[in-house]
Amino acid sequence: MSGQRTDLSWLAIVLGIPAVLLATVSYIWHWEWLAQLASLVAVMSMMLVVSMRESSKHFLFTIWVLVVVAWALAFPTSCSEVAGIPLNTPWIRLIVIQLVMFGMGTQMSLSDLAGVLRMPYGVAVGLICQFTIMPLVGWGLAKSFMLPAEIGAGIILVGACSSGLASNVMVFLAKGNIALSVTLTACATLLAPLLTPLWVRILAGEVVEASLLKMVQDTSKIVIVPLVASFLADFMHQTSAVNRKRITWLGSVCFLSHLTLSFGGLWSWLESIAPNAYSWSVLVGFLLAAVAAGTAYYWLQMALPFVRQLMPKLSMAGILYFIAITTASGRESLLSLGWLLLLAAILHNVLGYILGYGLSRLFGLNRCDARTVAFEVGLQNGGLAVSLADALGKLHTMGLAGVVFSPWMNFSGSLLANYWGSRSKTNAKHEELTPADVAQQP
Repeated sequence: MSGQRTDLSWLAIVLGIPAVLLATVSYIWHWEWLAQLASLVAVMSMMLVVSMRESSKHFLFTIWVLVVVAWALAFPTSCSEVAGIPLNTPWIRLIVIQLVMFGMGTQMSLSDLAGVLRMPYGVAVGLICQFTIMPLVGWGLAKSFMLPAEIGAGIILVGACSSGLASNVMVFLAKGNIALSVTLTACATLLAPLLTPLWVRILAGEVVEASLLKMVQDTSKIVIVPLVASFLADFMHQTSAVNRKRITWLGSVCFLSHLTLSFGGLWSWLESIAPNAYSWSVLVGFLLAAVAAGTAYYWLQMALPFVRQLMPKLSMAGILYFIAITTASGRESLLSLGWLLLLAAILHNVLGYILGYGLSRLFGLNRCDARTVAFEVGLQNGGLAVSLADALGKLHTMGLAGVVFSPWMNFSGSLLANYWGSRSKTNAKHEELTPADVAQQP
């Protein structure tokens, strides 16, 4: 098996190097179709090499992000439509981000929320650090770097978002408190529809024209609706057959009700006479769809078990889609301000690690829990930030910070997780030694 991997790695290198050269020459001579083809071969070759090496597998998604950013900068028109089909439409973007959040939700469970009862102090410390440190640090960096208002607001938006599932993976690699990490991610995600718009309104209100209520509604459609669907599917796994039957009937009723609202003319009528009632009715319609989707997903994964393992990959693909269209639409701003955004990303991320760890220790958490909180604070949900920028109609400006921050956070998180993980292994070995063993060591 190792011999086959070595052969494949060498084959990928042999194909990849000429492909990179051909792509470069073709791009310089404006042979776009050949440049795209050669770039695809080069990317596939590079991904094959990375996936074959255990030491580099943790960086695979980070590399995908960098590749997508580079592709969108080089070939922006290819990210706007494929075979005449537009990719950058509001409904496609909404469906994709809900799929991303649903995929994340399928990796959580209702039992994760019970962690609040088992370790309330650690959860409280983590959430306070999460929703105070990062928004304020983001605001400070945006002001210090004197960035254009909307791009600076994007840094604040990233800081005001919840942590992503990447933090759970990093905590696992760092030998941290997995239960605390998962609980913090679940709770922060549920609090995001209220706290994220609140911080954005307080710190970037001069840029964001939307009301707090409108932002809460938009965030709920993006976060709460997919989580309702995923948690309902999880509940159906745990409950009795009788309850599953009842929920299935409820899902059918919700599906028909959603169709009635969508195509029965009620929404158009409400929008004409009561805009506020219309916006709430749309949210209700999405919640009805969530119940139907959660029920359908449960039965789908019962029939096709591999679907559950497929969901995280679909989430990652959705994030890459958002990165592509955001980079393409904000290409000029990214080329002129990208280095400043990268510096802001590094400072924001590193300060999150340091302050998250330091304040956790100050509040009395042990080293293991403090490391967990450091990851939850330092690693923000860049994909959520991009989608919220889209909901605010500022994808090409406020969304750029999420594009730059995401690859850096994954890269730095992997480095820190591997460092702390190796330290934990070394400490564990020392703890296993008896005094006699230590005395015999040179």
